[in-house]
Amino acid sequence: MRKSTGKIPLGGGVGRNRTVNADGQTNVSERGLSLADRVLRLIWEEQQISRAEIARTAEMSRSTVSEIVDDLLKVGLIAEVGAGPSRGGRRPIVLEFQDTARGILGVDIGATHVSVVLTDLRGRELAWKEQRHPVRSDPQGTRALVMNLCDACLGSWHGGSSRLLSIGVAVPSPVDPVHPEWLSEVVIPNWQGRSELERLHQKYDAPVYVDNDANCGAIAEHWWGAGRGISNFVYVKLAYGIGAGYILNGEIYRGAGGAAGEFGHMPIDPRGETCVCGLKGCLATFVGTEALEARTRALRADFPDSAWSDDQPSLAALLDQALAGDALALKVVEEAADHLGTAVASWLNLMNPTMVVLGGGLTKLGDVLLTPIRNKVKACTLVSAAAMAKIRTSELGPRAVALGAATLALEAAFAEPSLFRRKARPEVR
Repeated sequence: MRKSTGKIPLGGGVGRNRTVNADGQTNVSERGLSLADRVLRLIWEEQQISRAEIARTAEMSRSTVSEIVDDLLKVGLIAEVGAGPSRGGRRPIVLEFQDTARGILGVDIGATHVSVVLTDLRGRELAWKEQRHPVRSDPQGTRALVMNLCDACLGSWHGGSSRLLSIGVAVPSPVDPVHPEWLSEVVIPNWQGRSELERLHQKYDAPVYVDNDANCGAIAEHWWGAGRGISNFVYVKLAYGIGAGYILNGEIYRGAGGAAGEFGHMPIDPRGETCVCGLKGCLATFVGTEALEARTRALRADFPDSAWSDDQPSLAALLDQALAGDALALKVVEEAADHLGTAVASWLNLMNPTMVVLGGGLTKLGDVLLTPIRNKVKACTLVSAAAMAKIRTSELGPRAVALGAATLALEAAFAEPSLFRRKARPEVR
């Protein structure tokens, strides 16, 4: 566990412990935050531990530990679960972290779908709802759908909204850390630059944390998936568009203005098609959903023996045909893998991560996609350490981004222990 950075509360969120100095100015009580933070994290990590073990491990006085533990017992975050083994003398009382004491919502707003997961404080799924939707063209409908799916998840959980701790949201746009409520008008122009996610805070009276969808995928893989224990890796989301989340030195890297990871806008061919961003030949113009469907239509006449009969091919059908060995579909996938391999090799040469994790719909292809990417990377990486990077698919599959959004909110809670101490609220109707 590590203290998080760059988390973005909307609607006010929850502040740190504060005191007022002689000039009437508010100061953050770093000592109070730090001690509570350390104890809370330690109990979460160990799951079961005694007060004496906390004091020894955290190098804190027993009286301080007891004071913090009493506070956590009152709000139900931990419980006493019996006596542990003795080291001589009285057997210590064992404390256990209560994973189900609170729930967290993770919302994945994709280009063509909305997914919502409700997790406990260990990242375990309590409820899941998903629905296809034209997100790019229907902002109002998308906002209503987010609310409906959140309600449905909370309604299926015995804790309901009264024990909701916080909400994480993944959006298909760069997120400005200064103005997290803004969305890119270039990427999703119909939203006119406004997410209006503060509505979630207003409805559920819970802090909302927002990040880019690929960043959330990277966070999920780092905590729960293929990137566990790996300090440097890149998560590439292959969906309607292409994005990437970078874990560098154990932390998500967002860049100066939150725009790091726009992998889909890496220039591949300056003579290529015009991208939605206005540039030519971006990776997304070769590998995005619309690009793959267009390429399938363009090559149809060259493969008269292809089993393909649909003049309006969908990405889902393309993937199924490729897995079935159709020559046309395999040609489209081979070209896409070649372009992806070029882009991945560029990143490996530049940053030398340990691993590349591929997520999103295209990963259904498995080795049909991975093998040509790996071959391209080997041919384009100059340093052996870069060429040796593992390239694999996500362990978390289509749930990665929503789970990452929930993890974003969980990570923020461990950085702000006062969030856990919020009292349960009346049920939202």
